Amino acid sequence: MSLSSIPVRIAQISDIHCGEPTFNEGMMASIIERVNRMEPDLVVIAGDLTAAGYEWEFEEAKRWLDQLPRPQVVVPGNHDSRNVGYIHFEHHFGERFSKHRQVFDGERAERLRATGITAVAVDSSEPDLNDGRVGREHYGWIKEQFDEPHDLKIFVIHHHLVPIPGTGRERNIITDAGDVLAELTQLDIDVVLSGHKHVPYFWGVNGILICNSSTASTRRVRGRTPPSWNELQIDASTIKTYTHYPDGRRELSLIFSLKTREMTREAFYLTDNFLTSNRLLLDKKEVVG
Repeated sequence: MSLSSIPVRIAQISDIHCGEPTFNEGMMASIIERVNRMEPDLVVIAGDLTAAGYEWEFEEAKRWLDQLPRPQVVVPGNHDSRNVGYIHFEHHFGERFSKHRQVFDGERAERLRATGITAVAVDSSEPDLNDGRVGREHYGWIKEQFDEPHDLKIFVIHHHLVPIPGTGRERNIITDAGDVLAELTQLDIDVVLSGHKHVPYFWGVNGILICNSSTASTRRVRGRTPPSWNELQIDASTIKTYTHYPDGRRELSLIFSLKTREMTREAFYLTDNFLTSNRLLLDKKEVVG
């Protein structure tokens, strides 16, 4: 195995909006060519495949996404749930809540200090609404999917969990963002991949790297933010994020130290007594005084 094949490579694309008047076929074709050349371990499409959830828009989106490498993890966005579009999503892309796992071979597992990748995707959209939620009825299911403690753990959602700079007054964080972040912290999630606001940005929260991607193939952008998509490279010590632009630039956007992540998690510790007393997590056992 060559050293170049050791890092995990993930392509993160979102908000392609097939059917949107500003959808650009040339940009989409360029993305497909560059992602295929990248040879990623995983392609994540984080929602808003369509402009308004119509069947013909999903058919167009599928024609484009079928040209990207496999495996793929795809979730719907708020635009995809308009006009009962979630029915067409399920027909063309399968379950709206899904899990994908890849197991590393022995050498790669040793070098990356991880047994594989687990990516869990959830549908945060609500029919005909821009805001979203996960819903506590799904928290148990999410926990069950992350059943390999030594995997790299990726959580995929369309709506962002924390505000994105330059996107105006905040209205579209999922309504249960605080509860979801608490669950993800307990599950020791490595990366959250999201889209929705058409602005690329990155946050570190409790040792979790949250990566938001822009619109990849439309001109529905804010200010001077160009269309883009993200590339993640994960090795044993860092997560590097690159942003790809239509003019061909590949720009290093972030270096996230996994050592720093561990230090953050060790420094940020909620005691069992606190969690039990405040009933923040349902699976904590009661403390007997």
